[in-house]
Amino acid sequence: MRKPLMSGNWKMHHTHLEAIATVQKLSYLLFQEDYEAVDVSVHPAFTALRSIQTLLDADGIPIALGAQNCHWEPAGAYTGEIAPPMLAKLDVAYVIVGHSERRQLFGETDETVNKKVKAVLAAGMTPILAVGETLDERRDNFTEQKCLGQVEAGLAGVAAEQVSGLVVAYEPIWAIGTGQVATPDDAQSVIGCIRGEISRLYGESTGDAVRLQYGGSVKPANIADLMTQPDIDGALVGGASLDADEFSRIIRYKAS
Repeated sequence: MRKPLMSGNWKMHHTHLEAIATVQKLSYLLFQEDYEAVDVSVHPAFTALRSIQTLLDADGIPIALGAQNCHWEPAGAYTGEIAPPMLAKLDVAYVIVGHSERRQLFGETDETVNKKVKAVLAAGMTPILAVGETLDERRDNFTEQKCLGQVEAGLAGVAAEQVSGLVVAYEPIWAIGTGQVATPDDAQSVIGCIRGEISRLYGESTGDAVRLQYGGSVKPANIADLMTQPDIDGALVGGASLDADEFSRIIRYKAS
């Protein structure tokens, strides 16, 4: 049985002080039974990672620390970049790799995404590999080809035992920050295809084990319906995760 993972991607929001306040409030809203039912990660800006690590450690809060990106080299002359070992030393557990905003705005390719997946694994952390199609690609019935191509390229050269422990997030680009959301059936259709592709590439046991998230305008109002789908194992949440009340309601979807 795959345990759901609810991840809050804060993007370029929250100073370290705002991040601390958000995590503190979130911890007050969640209970032991919530953590037993769902894994939770928060992905603040790099400037807040140390502050949140200290808070989680000091207060014994069972929320995993995540990063939004990294470079693929362990060190080097890459001004402004963050190396995976630097994140690992901060007890970062999850790193988002290949988010559509990184691909579209900063020119990340399948090749660089694959390098990052391998680098995150080599540093002892878990990648959250993000894949998704544009609205034009969806209209042209290119969704499956685009997403499965990104999965295969992003995981190229990764061993089956490593794939079984990572996370793939399906985020249709047309649904990110737009208020639009794929219907539960639409999300299940694509995510089911992703699980099938991973099973084809790495074996059925790997396909059964890997956790698959949905992302794209996830809110308390739609999370329960999404989570009824057999292949959806959680959510990569954007704007709604910035507010502790909203994010806690997503995490506690079974109690709603």
